[in-house]
Amino acid sequence: MELPTAYISGYEKACAIDPETASNYVAHTTIGDPDADALTEDLSTLPPREAYELIQACMDNDQDALRDASPTVRAFFENLDNPPDWVDYSEFLPGIRMFHRNSKLILGAFVGGTLVEGFSTNISKSFFITGRLRDQGVRRLKQNNRHMIEIFMPDGLDRDGDGLKLSVRIRLVHAQLRHLLKNSNDWDMEAWGLPISSAHLGFAITAFSARLLMHMKNLGAVIENEEERRSFMSVWRYSGYLMGIPETMLFRTEEDALRLFRIGGMCEPQVDYESIVMANSLINSAPLVIGIEEPTARRNLVKYIFRVSRALIGNELADELRYPPDKTVGVLPAFRIQQHYYRLIDRLFPGRVSEQQL
Repeated sequence: MELPTAYISGYEKACAIDPETASNYVAHTTIGDPDADALTEDLSTLPPREAYELIQACMDNDQDALRDASPTVRAFFENLDNPPDWVDYSEFLPGIRMFHRNSKLILGAFVGGTLVEGFSTNISKSFFITGRLRDQGVRRLKQNNRHMIEIFMPDGLDRDGDGLKLSVRIRLVHAQLRHLLKNSNDWDMEAWGLPISSAHLGFAITAFSARLLMHMKNLGAVIENEEERRSFMSVWRYSGYLMGIPETMLFRTEEDALRLFRIGGMCEPQVDYESIVMANSLINSAPLVIGIEEPTARRNLVKYIFRVSRALIGNELADELRYPPDKTVGVLPAFRIQQHYYRLIDRLFPGRVSEQQL
């Protein structure tokens, strides 16, 4: 196996702990999404507006559009009608209920933990080069939040559900970025492998699922039983499949996801400039996403998010990402006590607790 040069050192360390997972991870750094990549190549021959309208029609299961489309386009969208055997829509309901029960904690866990950890890998280079998060942090956060909300709506991952459609749209955006970067002088294929590789997407989905569960719990989320945990993971697993992650890189259980997160993270090169910029951009955008624009209030909230995020991801990664120095002793216990207090007040006096307090 010929490794991208940036991964050689980390791969050797990871192999000492779990050679099978490490080998699988680095092998996928040179694998993209063959079906979506072929679709993107096919559509690149059409005028942009025509390509957009064709995708929209096929996404809406327009049979006339599908019948007139090329074999590549037709096969891609017809595959959405045939989910894998392991998909059981009835399993999604406990996870959906748990998600909405804890929805007020999601933004903090997602921004302060999940997204920051996801962008600590070399995937940050792809988004940094294109400016998709560096220059449009607020817009990206809103779109990420919308995707998460839609996949956790009842029937959101059905063929006509918005969660399925958004997952597939993200897949196509990734394919377009790969197409752009592969033909760019800014991308070093020999050192970094394929842009937005299936290794990075597989790593990201472990952060969105298993690590998000962990961060939610650390912030005081109420998870009633193991069924809710498994269900939550099942929703993310199917969404990951729809996003084009091959099953050879897609977790099966929460434990599997945590192992992939750990070993994949070891394989990754040291945090670089792009990850630092992306992480700080995300946290500075968070107040604007929830509507806080007054400068002093925004600065105070950003400072608090940095502190909570440091407590979630740990001092080592926080220092690598150039977080402001801060102490985290007691931060998460205090946050959980605050959430317990707010839940109690809201139960006794419905409507008294505002969204911003939570």
